[in-house]
Amino acid sequence: MPPPHVYRTEGVVLRQRRLGDADKICVLFTPRLGRIEVVAKGLRRPRSKLAGHLEPLTRTSLVIATGRNLDIVTQAEAIQPFADLHDDVDRLSRGLYIAELVDRFTDSTTDVGGLYPLFLEALVRLDRQDGLDLVVRWFEMRLLIDQGYQPQLHLCIQCESALQEHDNAFAPLLGGVLCPNCRLEQPGRPLSGTALKLLRFLQTASYNDVARVRIDDSLGSEIETHLRDCVEVALDQEVKAAGFVDDVRATRRASAGSQSGPPRGK
Repeated sequence: MPPPHVYRTEGVVLRQRRLGDADKICVLFTPRLGRIEVVAKGLRRPRSKLAGHLEPLTRTSLVIATGRNLDIVTQAEAIQPFADLHDDVDRLSRGLYIAELVDRFTDSTTDVGGLYPLFLEALVRLDRQDGLDLVVRWFEMRLLIDQGYQPQLHLCIQCESALQEHDNAFAPLLGGVLCPNCRLEQPGRPLSGTALKLLRFLQTASYNDVARVRIDDSLGSEIETHLRDCVEVALDQEVKAAGFVDDVRATRRASAGSQSGPPRGK
């Protein structure tokens, strides 16, 4: 038999799942091949040489051999382990969320285009910076644009009249914003004028420019709701990791609240 074809690629590990007693299937997002699934033999064994290089949310250089059903990882070396992202549950939850988005929006036939460097940039920012939710909002908008789901934010999605800043509604099922008249006939969430401005800014501005904008908790929550709705409408399903983000945030707030409460009596 001819020797198996061997190829090299880098990729970010999106997730893993078990295969048999000792192996795992790793789902990778790569710059040329899109999303691929490969077998990592012996990955579950304690002394596996591959284990530290194929953790989810790790950028890795791989040598892969063509297999009968699934290709097989023969070598792997971590390029960027994103250690701080893995060690902090707030960062980790957001990283797993954007990894799930990439996983669900892409497949092996996808033209990767600019999505791979966009994904890497988001992971780097989650690993090194604060403002984690803003990184996610920026990534969500850029992902929607890249995948052809950019929401219409300048004209009413129903009557195509120019939108004013107030009394609008956001209707992700329709693909954008409804004006005050059309919102009476179609379902949609109320959209504040400030949120409309920020959504428009997210569509065109660099992350560094967006990071200069002051966003209070109320505005941040509104933007998160609108963009998460957009994402789930585009996917036609909920994003599981969103629940993890919500749980981590709720735990953090509860902890902060208990620490700031009045001291207990002796």
